[in-house]
Amino acid sequence: MKDTTGRRGRLFVIAAPSGAGKTSLVRALMERVPALRFSISYTTRARRPTEAHGRDYFFVGKDEFSRMADAGEFLEHATVFDNSYGTSRGQVEQSLSDGQDLILEIDWQGAGQVRRALPDCVSIFILPPSRAELERRLRGRGTDNEAVIQRRLRDAASDMAHWREFDHVVVNDDFDRALGELEAIVAGAPHPGGADRTAALEALAKELTRGDGG
Repeated sequence: MKDTTGRRGRLFVIAAPSGAGKTSLVRALMERVPALRFSISYTTRARRPTEAHGRDYFFVGKDEFSRMADAGEFLEHATVFDNSYGTSRGQVEQSLSDGQDLILEIDWQGAGQVRRALPDCVSIFILPPSRAELERRLRGRGTDNEAVIQRRLRDAASDMAHWREFDHVVVNDDFDRALGELEAIVAGAPHPGGADRTAALEALAKELTRGDGG
């Protein structure tokens, strides 16, 4: 619904490594905050049985994705696990101009592109509480073989090394608490900070990214 007050919408960019619980948190957040709209990305990956075109993603072929990228139609785009993902520049700009608050659920590479293009966006990175819990969640999906799981763990370690680049960091150790933190950020409430929290995040990030080589 278009805002008639002339207010420009806000863009919340949420990123996380695979297995951190980002998708579940975003879905729950949107139920808590009905005014939020989910920005639907384009992707070249195959549609999963539970997904619908135009609801979860816009599923397109590699040739069409390349055409859109070459034409500058994406606000950001990146390749993750051999599949390409991109956000429509026109759709985001129109929604924000209409006063619509948007959530963009993407990877850290795309988040960096969005921050450069729209510096007023609010960026949020979600971390798992431990490396062991991250691995447990990835294995609990039951959809990947051992080689894929190990690759996801390696890629997750690399992704998590970028947590300092974000405006806010939420640790998903307790789902309801993490959801509450996200809701507070969207509402504009001050996010917990201070030296103790920074030190705790530094220690957690060191444990999560061990073996990354960075």
